[in-house]
Amino acid sequence: MITELGHFALVLAFLVSIVQMVVPLIGAHKRWPGWMAVAEPAATAQFLLVAASFAALTYAFVTSDFSLRLVVLNSHSAKPMIYKISGVWGNHEGSMLLWVLILALFGAMAAWFGGNLPPTLRARVLAVQSSVAAAFYAFILFTSNPFMRLGEPPFDGQDLNPLLQDPGLAFHPPFLYLGYVGLSICFSFAVAALIEGRVDAAWGRWVRPWTLVSWVFLTIGIALGSWWAYYELGWGGFWFWDPVENASFMPWLFAAALLHSAIVVEKREALKSWTVLLAILAFGFSLIGTFIVRSGVLTSVHAFANDPERGMFILMILVFFTGGALTLFAARAQTMEAKGVFGVVSRESGLVLNNILLAVSSLVVFVGTIWPLVAEMAFDRKLSVGPPFFNMAFTPFMVVLGIVLPVAAMLSWKRAKPGRVLRQLAPAFGLAVALAGLVWAMQTGRSLMGPVGVFLGTWLVTGAVTDLIGRTGQTRDLSRLLRLPRAEWGKAVAHSGLGITMLGVAGLMAWQQEDIRVAQLGESYDVGGFTLRLDDVQRVQGPNYNSTMATVTLMQAGREIATLHPEKRNYPVAQMPTTEAAIDYRFLRDVYVVIGDPQQDGGWVMRTYIKPLANWIWGGSILMALGGFLSLSDRRYRVAAGARKSAPVQGVPAE
Repeated sequence: MITELGHFALVLAFLVSIVQMVVPLIGAHKRWPGWMAVAEPAATAQFLLVAASFAALTYAFVTSDFSLRLVVLNSHSAKPMIYKISGVWGNHEGSMLLWVLILALFGAMAAWFGGNLPPTLRARVLAVQSSVAAAFYAFILFTSNPFMRLGEPPFDGQDLNPLLQDPGLAFHPPFLYLGYVGLSICFSFAVAALIEGRVDAAWGRWVRPWTLVSWVFLTIGIALGSWWAYYELGWGGFWFWDPVENASFMPWLFAAALLHSAIVVEKREALKSWTVLLAILAFGFSLIGTFIVRSGVLTSVHAFANDPERGMFILMILVFFTGGALTLFAARAQTMEAKGVFGVVSRESGLVLNNILLAVSSLVVFVGTIWPLVAEMAFDRKLSVGPPFFNMAFTPFMVVLGIVLPVAAMLSWKRAKPGRVLRQLAPAFGLAVALAGLVWAMQTGRSLMGPVGVFLGTWLVTGAVTDLIGRTGQTRDLSRLLRLPRAEWGKAVAHSGLGITMLGVAGLMAWQQEDIRVAQLGESYDVGGFTLRLDDVQRVQGPNYNSTMATVTLMQAGREIATLHPEKRNYPVAQMPTTEAAIDYRFLRDVYVVIGDPQQDGGWVMRTYIKPLANWIWGGSILMALGGFLSLSDRRYRVAAGARKSAPVQGVPAE
């Protein structure tokens, strides 16, 4: 009964979305207040209905209702409760229901907190947001119904993919969806502004918090996915340039560009057309990512392999919304004339350069991701674009971005004096060069990546600190720091986080050590200044898996520092093995141990990695997200959302 109610609620949400899409849009065009007012209660009702539908599906998973096809394919009665819940979105149909839940949530939040928006703009934003939701409701109901029943329910289910039965991946998809589905509200603001033919400082101020929320959650989601890949897949890497990884990374880059570009619109009423275009592209690339993941056109470790019907439906949604928005942009671009002018050397120019680097780097990732498909369709050739291409093509843009970011962040608006900024940053630059030189001298015979990473990390962190100190005035009154807007602190923390992540990535890639060998029980071996001893290997029974678990003692300088337990698990229901790495986490390095297959002589294959600065990658990501939350807590985001008060709409009675 609850399942049927969930299905019925989803159908009702679809119908409400159509009403919300049509009525407020007509009302805004005719300037009928009553019709425009429909948008807000409709957005709330739509969210509540989808939430009820999602709760019904969750109930089916928690209670192991095997009359539901989706539960049979993705759950099992012996599975731990956390994975029963995460199984709701660990599949195509359930994850799409989570998608529309978040889509409706952002629409409802725009209705709840958009009281300061002009009524016509608010109505159009909610109508556009609902049009996106309506398209995905249709996709779910007609091609991916999560509430499909089975005529003869089986005794038990087929279990969830064992790779997804992990805490990191349980929380990764919701955060990721909050990020790139959240960009839909930025898209709705952009299309609504194009329909009205007006983009001003108020629009820039309204769109910034939504962009920041999406970017923060996308940062957390990507970091969780990267951390999961690091410790769960057993390959020892943090990023593999997989198509699904790229699907979330491309919108993240565009969202970062949009976030900085919206600042220029708000402060200077410049870059209007470019900012609107970025808002369209950011969500457009979210839709492209959805197509890549769910169409089956590209192979990925964790893609949803689906039939062509679903892929074509998503492609139609992508073409309609992205193509339609770009067409509207082309028709209305002349109405978005920039008012603010600025010099070649200015904060605005620095942000323009920032935008170009981020946008082009995202396009590079897109080309590398989609090129195998293009080559197969156009030239009938099977190609594989792997990490060497991405590392070579993408890295230079990030290096340049890291170099210019501290300087651009300290330039004045409109016209700047670069000499003053460079003098302030001279100590930071000197320290960065000195540390890079020290590392270069210590690592004879190694690549340049390590010293470059040390330079960029130090430069970004010390540059952010220099920016904060510069705000204390000539008297260096540190009490001024406590009175700084939280957005300034957020900027400094986020930029520092980027520097720490860059340093972690470079250190791990440049200085990692790897050892693969066959070890006998009781045998000790040395790797990179550490001694490891394989003490025992035993069979262990888990709640829904069998495990081969090793006991490895880790020693340094003759002193025992940790006991590690790498595993190889087998899930009998899913008939799938997984590798569980054992990691000794430390501030400056990780020791990463993986057990392989048994050998005929009684030994075991052991893989050991020494990974310098690995934790700095995710520590920097946490700082970037923290910087975003600090900026969101700024009082200026909570007071009048618009830069100006708009006159009330004069009502015209509906005839």
